[in-house]
Amino acid sequence: MSDPELDAMQEIHKAFEKLKDEDARGRVLRWTVGRYGGVSKAQEKLRSPLAPEIGLIAGQFSDFASLFTATNPATEAEQALVAGYWYQVCQTSPDFDSQTINTELKQHGHGVGNITRALDTLISQEPRLVIQVRKAGTSKQARKRYKLTTEGISRVKQMMTGATGGD
Repeated sequence: MSDPELDAMQEIHKAFEKLKDEDARGRVLRWTVGRYGGVSKAQEKLRSPLAPEIGLIAGQFSDFASLFTATNPATEAEQALVAGYWYQVCQTSPDFDSQTINTELKQHGHGVGNITRALDTLISQEPRLVIQVRKAGTSKQARKRYKLTTEGISRVKQMMTGATGGD
């Protein structure tokens, strides 16, 4: 007895094997969701300008706690990186601020003592995992906005699979 859902997934897998370009896969996914609908949350993620960066892996986390557990960050800088990933990739925010990500971490019992220092650590690494995109105000305590780099996103994905980043 054949399972129609499994058969469909196997056909999709065969079709996607032929598409080596992530952008092409993204276009096909957006068309499929638009054509067949019924998955509103997935539709919003696929419409994001970050869709090629996101891949399908971000969609497997319905909440921050699940992502945090899957990545198991070892340092405060890694915790900040994972929280930034949650907002930028999973929540499709174009950027994030330090207070927002530290509040998320605190709500889950993992607040960072000095979030700015943790983000500065990620900015100073080679390759850079985070960049500062703007600063609102002139004081030292002015609100800064940050964004994960492609390398930062890749590092979180490596953490999800248990691969080491080679620091």
